[in-house]
Amino acid sequence: MGISQLKVYSLFIACWIMTVLTSCQSGDAKQNRTYDAGKAKSPSEDTAEFLQFDRVRIQDKKGFAQPVEAFSLLVPSGWQTTGEVIWVAPGQTCAGNNIHVRAADAGNQYVFELYPSVTWSHTSNAQLQQFQEMQPVSAHCYYGQPLNAEEYLRQVFAPNELGNPKVLSVQSINEAGNLVQESNQKARAELMSYGASDVQFQPSGVYARVLWSNGKEGLVMLLVNVAQTTLPNMYTGGYDVSYTSQALQRVVLTFPAGEEKRAEKMLTVMMSSYRTNPAWKEPVDQFWRGVRQNNQQIHIGKLRAMDEQTRDIGNRAIAQGNQRLQEMDNQMRNWEARQQQNDRMHTQFVKTIREVEHYRDETGKIELGAGFQHAWSCNNGSSYILTDDPNFNPASVLQDQQWKEMKKVQD
Repeated sequence: MGISQLKVYSLFIACWIMTVLTSCQSGDAKQNRTYDAGKAKSPSEDTAEFLQFDRVRIQDKKGFAQPVEAFSLLVPSGWQTTGEVIWVAPGQTCAGNNIHVRAADAGNQYVFELYPSVTWSHTSNAQLQQFQEMQPVSAHCYYGQPLNAEEYLRQVFAPNELGNPKVLSVQSINEAGNLVQESNQKARAELMSYGASDVQFQPSGVYARVLWSNGKEGLVMLLVNVAQTTLPNMYTGGYDVSYTSQALQRVVLTFPAGEEKRAEKMLTVMMSSYRTNPAWKEPVDQFWRGVRQNNQQIHIGKLRAMDEQTRDIGNRAIAQGNQRLQEMDNQMRNWEARQQQNDRMHTQFVKTIREVEHYRDETGKIELGAGFQHAWSCNNGSSYILTDDPNFNPASVLQDQQWKEMKKVQD
């Protein structure tokens, strides 16, 4: 394999990792309300309020002929939510899909942000390294030494994207390998089929607390996966090692100082509620699988133009999904009642920080996050009220008879 072949192969690996391992995450929300139950009924600050969460849905407005719901999650009622599915066309550096979600309350006191994943690569081949350093980079794809999650937090994420807050604490997530084990196994098998001599992964995760100079605090969740691929170099007779690092999950919740406990509860509910629409994901995965297998540039022109076969598959799935939604009326959507593989990654990450509890209403079972003692539902699969106050009753406080208390159930 000559140096020109190595260049192509190295870039292919970086792009392939991006398209395979990237996990893809609005709607109108109601006003956020708090309830002061009074000191006699509220032994602690936590029990003096309730929080309503509404499900918001993010659409892919670029990949199909018409907007398609890609994923959804629960967000505190009244928050303004924006989100997008990002497409990087085949043939471009780090081609694939990415996502970005931001949700904030009216005063920006609480801000939740699910940042797009980023990919960076490095190689032991000096000539190839020089070639890589000359290639164009983007905000989500660049060249650099492999870093674990804590190194990435301190050296890159905090100073470059978060405004350089002080890192107060860092908790390593020892279960990081389990979160990406299934996808890594698939990645290893496919890379080996393309001629790699060996593929090893070093996943790492951290849960950190940060402090900005303005007094705001933040909770940070990072999951980084490093793929070390050994490639035969037929030009020298030896081997080259390629490193493709990816920050698969970059989540930040900013909150007022002193409200860490409340913020952690909110973060748990939001992340464990993440759901991907298979009517969107399946045709998208099939499209990128075809790109990798063809091992050639597929010109799709504008990002909304997918190949005809994939578009037909997607449109049929979407049409069937829309018909099913109409038939279900106000019942929970099928795809929001179960988790995909990448959805489970979010929930399992949350579980390393705080337990996730299961509740049941007429639409089925749902994970809402531990920490709240009582949960109420409208039985529509979209709105929930969580509180620690045993005296809270939406029927009397909100004058709304639709809310029904949910029962905790075993996983």
